[in-house]
Amino acid sequence: MRKALDRLYDAAGYLAAFFMVGILAMVLASVVGRLAGFNLRGSDAYAGYCMAAASFLALAHTLKRGEHIRVTLFLDRFGGRLRRPLDLWSHVAGTFFCAILAFYSARLAWQSRLFNDVSQGNDATPLWIPQLGMAAGAIVLLVAMVDDLVLLARHRELPTASADELKAIE
Repeated sequence: MRKALDRLYDAAGYLAAFFMVGILAMVLASVVGRLAGFNLRGSDAYAGYCMAAASFLALAHTLKRGEHIRVTLFLDRFGGRLRRPLDLWSHVAGTFFCAILAFYSARLAWQSRLFNDVSQGNDATPLWIPQLGMAAGAIVLLVAMVDDLVLLARHRELPTASADELKAIE
């Protein structure tokens, strides 16, 4: 099961990278189009769609690498018996909010498909298509949060950014 979950998180990360390349392609196409004297309709909208997909698809991958901002500064203040219940509570709360995000993201994509909602720009893209990236990313994030909650409940080690990685960020 662990390998399948890790493959899911990695696949979401690779998809996020793919959409980041999509952002680059749309911006470059827009710039080249302006220089060549033609307007590439919808390129800014597609860059935005790619940005939303990349952002949401990268969430679970980032969480599982221990690179999300966590409440460890707050939790480190509490030692001993109080730290574990607070850590469990923060994971339960995070899982709850991720479940809400996943539910409403999927519902938004479903309703956009149901109502044939299209973008108001020149491209007239059916909105459920770019909303799928957001919904998929939110669902994978929910799976990752449940995974972390189960690991924490079983007294397993959660991934955290190492001290060297934190120094590199500073």
